[in-house]
Order: sequence, then structure tokens, then C-alpha cells
Amino acid sequence: MTHSLVEVTDLVVDFPVGGAGEYVRAVDGVSFTLEAGRALGVVGESGSGKSTVAAALLGLHRGTGARLGGTVRVGGTDVAAASAAELRRLRGGTAAMVFQDPLSSLDPYYAIGDQIAEVHRIHADVSRRAARARAVEVLDRVGIPDAVRRSRARPHEFSGGMRQRALIAMALACEPRLLIADEPTTALDVTVQAQILDLLHGLREERGLGLLLVTHDVGVAAESVDEVLVMRDGAALERGPVASVLAAPAEAYTKDLLAAVPRLDGPRHVRGSGSVGGQVPPRSRGSAPDSAPRTAAGPDVSPAAPDPVGPDVPPVVEAFALRREFGRGRRKVAAVAGVSLAVHAGETLGIVGESGSGKSTLGRMLVGLLEPGSGQVRRDGVPVTGIASGVQMVFQDPVSSLNPRRSVGESIADPLRAAGERDEAAVRARVEELLLRVGLEAGHYDRYPHEFSGGQRQRVGIARALAPRPRLIVCDEPVSALDVTTQAQVTALLAELQRELGIALVFIAHDLAVVRQVSDRVAVMRAGEIVEEGPVDEVYDRPSHPYTRQLLAAVPALDPALAAGRRRTRQEVFA
Repeated sequence: MTHSLVEVTDLVVDFPVGGAGEYVRAVDGVSFTLEAGRALGVVGESGSGKSTVAAALLGLHRGTGARLGGTVRVGGTDVAAASAAELRRLRGGTAAMVFQDPLSSLDPYYAIGDQIAEVHRIHADVSRRAARARAVEVLDRVGIPDAVRRSRARPHEFSGGMRQRALIAMALACEPRLLIADEPTTALDVTVQAQILDLLHGLREERGLGLLLVTHDVGVAAESVDEVLVMRDGAALERGPVASVLAAPAEAYTKDLLAAVPRLDGPRHVRGSGSVGGQVPPRSRGSAPDSAPRTAAGPDVSPAAPDPVGPDVPPVVEAFALRREFGRGRRKVAAVAGVSLAVHAGETLGIVGESGSGKSTLGRMLVGLLEPGSGQVRRDGVPVTGIASGVQMVFQDPVSSLNPRRSVGESIADPLRAAGERDEAAVRARVEELLLRVGLEAGHYDRYPHEFSGGQRQRVGIARALAPRPRLIVCDEPVSALDVTTQAQVTALLAELQRELGIALVFIAHDLAVVRQVSDRVAVMRAGEIVEEGPVDEVYDRPSHPYTRQLLAAVPALDPALAAGRRRTRQEVFA
């Protein structure tokens, strides 16, 4: 009897909660099969159960107190009934897993090559020398340059994309038949994401691997798999060929997921009154828009009245020839090199580029968290040094930017107290007002960050930025680690606040599709410089710089045929 590579029937996973014998259901009756050489995408929001399904294929719940029901067979092995020795042979031998966060998956104390060699020796009876040679071989296969030398490097010496390649190399060391990739491209910039997806595609074609891809990004699934399984609240809602499901989804939830995905090939959401979306005329690099409606920042959360712009009205923030270097002596690197830009009230300037392009360094200089080595930042025409008044920041990681020992209400109140507000009743009232304004509840004041989801924590960060009534908010990768529906909610919230308050936004992101949806103008950064800038539609539809075209070719597409075309374009552009 011939078995599929993976057979899952009525899988149920319950996790213990508390100490009273209570359980919560994470996976509820999921069934699917996967043949050798095929790819299945498991798609859904955070908490849908998709990573739990992936872990069950390798028996990773054993010993955690979880209760499993149904059957899971991988390569003919009954995972639930397998002995410890059989599971050990399964993990790495028959199937291997690539985890979401390569930095926490790799041991910081040991060289990359030694870690890969150790995995190979566990599953194969080979010498240390042979295992080291195998490590170099697989590192070379996944595109690590100078594999012999880089095999001796430690994880912190690799970039995020190279660490992910190293994890894939480790998974390939023992020639598995199944590769399980759990969110392998989350938080990677678009070009590195495209390279990882192209690598997985090439490995499938070359080795006939089965691939189970777990992702919250429907665009990533469209580009990478043959079939898609849509999950919600632990249940499988819809499954079918990826082209059919994406073209004609049967479930309302699938339609909502697709609608939430920002796209390059669809209409742009032009923002309403008080924005300048789609109205900024083309201009030369470095000048300000000539004629677009502006809004002035209101004193509270009521709508702001339009403020006509004349030649004498200064931008909210201007930057002139900013430069910032890091390192010492000959090892100095210019993170930002001679950047000039202007941001006006009521508009959004998107800043895009790969990791290391200088986007975040520029954003921190606009806020005053970093001093420029040379150049100048002006607010309302006045030079500023240090932390600029009227400017706030929303950080990429709300977990690390919120104090875990203080309630979210106290964190939001900090800017008010720093500005001199001493009336505690007024402080609490303002904070509760802001919590309501960003879609939370006034009663959340006394809760702590760990009691919120990722999207809710980001709303707290936005509320904190709004507290001192700024005229400009710099958003540094505010949605990069959020699933698509939460991402859409956060960007919609920012747009709504901008319409009502007349604030200006600098939106820093590596996701070009998101930037297209929220921005009026876009600046493309590479190696510390702005290589192209202009109205968002003009830059996206008619990019003039080769680097911009390279970035656009790396963006995933929901149409599998279009995705295949972009893959061919990337092969030509990156060649």
C-alpha cells in the first residue's frame, strides 16, 4: 500500500491552561495529505493553529502536557505511536523544520558550520571531517558566499537572511524528504524574502522535496505552493489548488484575508479629506510639493481644519544633507550619507529599502534619538537638536518598547508627565481617551503589555505617540511582524488619525506594497542614500532607478501566474 508523504486525519491538539486540569483547543479536526514533490501552504492569522499543526508533524508536543487526537503519519511513521528513537530518526532524517526566528534557533556560542555538522553526525555515521565537509557543501548550496570561510562564523556575524539560509542548510544536511518551513520570511525585507522563496522553489525542483509552508502572508503562499489550506480558530476552513482558492475563495474568511493583503497590482486606497494622497504633482528631487491641501495639527482629537499651503509655509520637518557614520577608523560605515527631505502637515512620506539601507537611522535622526554627524534637522523652519518637540515615534517591536513592569496606561502617560502635566486626573482622562481613540478600552489602562496581542500592543504604541499631540509621527516598521488583517487594521487606524488630526507621517517599511497603500510620496533608500523620490504612483508605475525596479520585482503577487513572472524577472534582474 502506497502512503502519501504526510497524512493527517482529524488532528486535535489541546493545551493545558492553569493548574485545574483545564485545556484550550488549538487545533480542531484538521485533515490533509501532502505528496512528495508537492508544496502545501497553511495560511491564517496569528492564533489560527497553523504552527501547532506543523509542530505536530514532528511530535514536538510530546512532553509538554498537550493532548493530541487523530492520526499523523509522516513518511509512513505514526508520530503519536512512535518511540523516542523513531522520533529522533524522523526529525532531521525523514523531515526537517526551518523555524521562524533563526537567531533564537542557532546557538550563539558555536560556529555555524559546527552546528550543521553536529546535526549531520546525529543522523549519519560519519567522521567529524566528513560532517564538516557536508556542512560546507550545504551552505554553498543555499547560496552562502565563500562557504568554507563563513562556516567558521558565528550567528551574530550573519545577516538575518543569511541566518535563515543557514537554518535551511542545517535542515538539508541529512537529505530529508519533507521540509517544514514555519514563517521562514517573517520580518525579512522583500529582496531577501524573494531570495529565500526562490531558494525553496529551486530545492523542490532539484530534490523533489515535499514542502509544508506555514505563513500569515497570502502573497508568500501564492508564490510558493501548489495547494493552500486556510485555517481559523484551529479549524481548516478551505483547501484547494492555490490558483483556484485565491481566484475564487469559497469562504468569507478567505475573502477577508485576501482583501487585507496590500497589493501592487490593485487600486491604491486614496485617503480622504485632510490627506494629500494621489494629489501631489511630480517634482524634482529635494523640493517640496507645490500645491496640495494641508492640514494643521489640532489641539485635541477633534478633526483639524485644512490649512492652505503657500510659498512661505514651512514643512513640519526638513532635513538637510544628513550624515551619520558608525564604526571606527577604516571600519567606519556611513549609515546615512547626505540625505535631504521635507515632510508637510497631513501627508505621509514612505521610506523603503532593504535592511541596512539606513531607513531606521534616518527616522531616529528626524525624531532626535540620534544626532547627525553632519547636516541639520529643522522643525517648522527652526533648527533643532536633541529630542525634537512635536515629533514622536512608533517603534517596530512594541514588546521591547513597552516596559513589561508598568501598565500600558502608565507608559502612555509618560510623555504627558514629561511635558509638565501634573494633574493626575487629567493625565488619566487623556490616556483613557487615547485608548478609546486607538480602538482599545478605557479599562485597559491598568493592564500590562503581556496581556495584549501584537496588534493591540502596537495600538498602545500609537496611543503613546499621540499623547503629547505631535505634528509628526515617525513609524519605524510598525506592521512588519503582524499578520495581514492586523496589519490592515493598524494602517487604517494611522490613516484615520491622520485625517482627523492633520498629523504628518513618516512611514518606514521594507514592504513596498504596504507603503504604496499608505503613502503620498515615497523615498527609496540604498546604502544610506535616497536614490529615487517622488509621488508614490509615479515611482511605483514608472521607476527610474534600477534598484527600485529590483525591489518591485521582489514583491510577492497573489496571482500565481504573475508570481511566476516576477520570479523570472528576478532571475534576470539579480543575474
